[in-house]
Amino acid sequence: MKLNIKYKLFVWFASFIALLAAANQVIAASKPLLITVTKGFGVTLYASNLGDAKQLAIGDKGTVFVGSGKTGTVTALVDTDLDGRVEKRYVIAKGMKNPDAIAFHNGSLFVAVENRILRFSDIEQRLRRPGRPAVIYDNLPESKKRGSRTMHFGPDGRLYVAVGASCNVCEPETPLGSIIAIDVTSGANELIASGVRSVKGFDWSPTDDALWFADSGRDWMGDNIPADEINRVEQKGSHFGFPYLHGRTVVEPAYRKPKSLTITLPTFELPAHVEPVGVRFYRGTQFPEKYHDQLFVAENGSWNRSSKVGYQVVWLEVENNKVVKRNTLISFLDGAFPVARPYSLAIGHDGAMYISDDLKGNIYRLFYKNPPSPKPKVTGNKS
Repeated sequence: MKLNIKYKLFVWFASFIALLAAANQVIAASKPLLITVTKGFGVTLYASNLGDAKQLAIGDKGTVFVGSGKTGTVTALVDTDLDGRVEKRYVIAKGMKNPDAIAFHNGSLFVAVENRILRFSDIEQRLRRPGRPAVIYDNLPESKKRGSRTMHFGPDGRLYVAVGASCNVCEPETPLGSIIAIDVTSGANELIASGVRSVKGFDWSPTDDALWFADSGRDWMGDNIPADEINRVEQKGSHFGFPYLHGRTVVEPAYRKPKSLTITLPTFELPAHVEPVGVRFYRGTQFPEKYHDQLFVAENGSWNRSSKVGYQVVWLEVENNKVVKRNTLISFLDGAFPVARPYSLAIGHDGAMYISDDLKGNIYRLFYKNPPSPKPKVTGNKS
């Protein structure tokens, strides 16, 4: 009888705890999220329920594609009435292993899965029935050695792939810890940069086509070291320090740099653990002119730091190929509570910025409330 009473008390207590937890979830869900946006800008929820939304790519017709590593899906999002909210979504692929790196080029969607890169041809014409993809490259590292991956097509028409090191700190074997460029027709590849740890965002300067990329510093050296990095490739094949040097000054105690190795130092140091991921130069016209051709970085946020940093999109002012100032454009940190982890950035055809969130599976649309009017064209007879 006593055992029965104890069991009933246990069941009652467990039920009470469950109800209390559910009530807290309802209260938390009803509480508005605090997202801080720079004056003049607005932000809307473009799409939700996308798993851990990773890299974005935008098609010729404005379709927003997003890869999700945990759910193994690639999704196409369509805003049919151009109101800044998705009306239709299509699953392009499912059951894949970490299809978080995607790119769009010449009507086709490219997806990195395990050691392969797949191509879905004429994808915006086939959103309902994408068909079987073609394998255009199969020499990426196997999944057991997998590091982070990101893909973009460069100004030269080649597919650039950043492959992260599969460790916190180690001497990775190429192509781990590097950026390579692949000719998608022939399969030929070229080493563009080595000595990188975890590159999840890169883009080319609109002024001179130089490649800029962000690299995340190693963990477990303290709250404030080493710095995360913004790098610029001046010469193909340059080594950017990992694992021998972190940032500009922090020497790795576990590995000694070869005497013959020349290291290219970062163009700019970000605070430690902000985790720079998405990198995008602004090529649109909706934002005011001071943002044109400037560099934006999604800081995914800290996970092993005593206090939270990052969880924002920053604007890096670039002058003469140097970063002169870092400004917060939009913050997803509500006090010490992150409401989103911005991952990838993409610029829509209307000039708005799309931001994926791998914490809650959302995509946000950042826009300028009063975009500048187009400058009138000057017409006249040629002399």
